[in-house]
Amino acid sequence: MESTTTAVAVDRLEKVFGEFTAVAGVSFELTGNEFFSLVGPSGCGKTTTLRCIAGLETASAGKISIKERVVFEATGGGAPTTLVPTHERSIGMVFQNYAVWPHMSVMQNIAYPLRLRGATRGEQEREVARPLTLLGMEGLMRRKPSQLSGGQQQRVALGRALVARPDVLLLDEPLSNLDAKLRDQMRAELKRIQREVGIPILYVTHDQDEALSMSDRIAVMNAGRVHQIAPPTVIYERPATKFVLDFIGAVNYLSGEVVAREGGRLAVAVAGGQRLNVPAPAELPGGRDLLVAVRPEDLRVAAGDGLAARVELRSFRGSICDYRLKAGDQELWLQTEKSTLIPEGSAVALEAARAYFLEAGARNDLDARVYF
Repeated sequence: MESTTTAVAVDRLEKVFGEFTAVAGVSFELTGNEFFSLVGPSGCGKTTTLRCIAGLETASAGKISIKERVVFEATGGGAPTTLVPTHERSIGMVFQNYAVWPHMSVMQNIAYPLRLRGATRGEQEREVARPLTLLGMEGLMRRKPSQLSGGQQQRVALGRALVARPDVLLLDEPLSNLDAKLRDQMRAELKRIQREVGIPILYVTHDQDEALSMSDRIAVMNAGRVHQIAPPTVIYERPATKFVLDFIGAVNYLSGEVVAREGGRLAVAVAGGQRLNVPAPAELPGGRDLLVAVRPEDLRVAAGDGLAARVELRSFRGSICDYRLKAGDQELWLQTEKSTLIPEGSAVALEAARAYFLEAGARNDLDARVYF
């Protein structure tokens, strides 16, 4: 990122609906031209946070600044001391359903914010030319939304959000209505457009793949709180809590006891007393009883001794293969590259290339610390 200017600052934001707290003390900052994602399950508070930043919801407490201008501030239980209306916050928004006007052409849809500002026809044409070119829609400017594909309608909504040159772009699940292939294409398009325009983006999604592939940083949310803020590689490889470990990527859990330590590896007794060899973490939770977590791609077929398992099911997915295995009464998920094909019914010995460790009683504790 070229600049360290704060684009959006959210400080101890709260939003309460009756007796339900949707957002509970959320704080974060977007800096420079950052692509920052709020990710989490439905009902975690991410969209409510976005709507408070946009001014579409009035927060119960906290402070919101856009380009160092305070647009909302309130203390708990009191009326806001600052409340800037949405149209004065210099934001662009793209919603899940695009919200394009069906009776207007592409040109008219994109120019709509300029019309509201009283721009002349000539001014509208000059300003709309930039997003039309950026989005590759010059030849579609006279078409109506009913004549466009889902991806093209999404571009119209994006062009309308960009035409007024906002300070920040807020995107709420904008790709969720597209099919899988088009969704992948639009991820790349969004990143390209962001880099060309040089605008900070706050992106809301429940799709972990979207967040990992597009973001400079991610805030993982659950039950109105932020569990971790970090770049995608850190979120995936060094999760702060069990919730982050669970939500971002897949994981196998095995209860075990450390029975041996040799060099940089541990032997952990799991699945009826069998041993699983795993790399030793820099720090172990207290006690010898552990909850061991291994991602499917970090399980390996061992050359020697390991955890005995049988391949129950193989699923070919193009570039990778998924396997369901049974180790005693424990079901495991293994993932390999397509160059490694293990027949169904095969007996294998497993070891872990990487593992995470939690306290033995942490299986249902989403706030539990993760050791690695």
